[in-house]
Amino acid sequence: MVTQLPSSNQKGIIYPDSDGQPIADNTKQFELIVWIKNNLELLFGNDQNVFVAGDLLWYPVEDDNKLRQALDVMVVFGRPKGYQGSYQQWLEDNIPPQVVFEIWSPGNRISKMAKKLEFYERYGVEEYYLYEPDVVDLTGWQRRNSRLEVIDQMVGWVSPRLGVRFDLTEEELQIYRPDGDRFLTFLELDQQRQQERQRAEQAEDQLEALRALLQERGINPDQL
Repeated sequence: MVTQLPSSNQKGIIYPDSDGQPIADNTKQFELIVWIKNNLELLFGNDQNVFVAGDLLWYPVEDDNKLRQALDVMVVFGRPKGYQGSYQQWLEDNIPPQVVFEIWSPGNRISKMAKKLEFYERYGVEEYYLYEPDVVDLTGWQRRNSRLEVIDQMVGWVSPRLGVRFDLTEEELQIYRPDGDRFLTFLELDQQRQQERQRAEQAEDQLEALRALLQERGINPDQL
């Protein structure tokens, strides 16, 4: 693990980049965090003013380094991509994360999650999604009239900010891009890349075979 030096302001207040807690309690939680974060990065890869991050501390108020929250995945519209040791809101045009994802871990308690919800509501989160992988349950909240209110039906719900659609099977959460493609794992993305490369190689082989056949018949393929 690389240790980053904490940042500080002109008053000498230090804003640590880590709260000393692990990213995840188990491999399932870690894989889900990475899966959501990486697919959102791909989704907004061409938009330089959408910042996506995972396992990042958010400090909403200047001069208060105790008031913070570690977010599993966050999306901020209106902020540039780039390295961040922590998200200090006053340095980011005072724009809060609009969308937050949390993955429930065995170490979570209802009281702790209730405090997180209150924090997100107070400091401007527009959409908050909490997924419990052990029971395959997804709960969402959307800001309405300055409050985060529960979304009644998450199956088929389309995020107003992200444009992604949520679905739940008996075994897992599925998320679909606006174009209808499913969020893929790293292995699935690699398999897709290999398949595309194989198709390209096959097309090139077929083209070369056709050129050879035409030349055998005295036809210059470059003149066609």
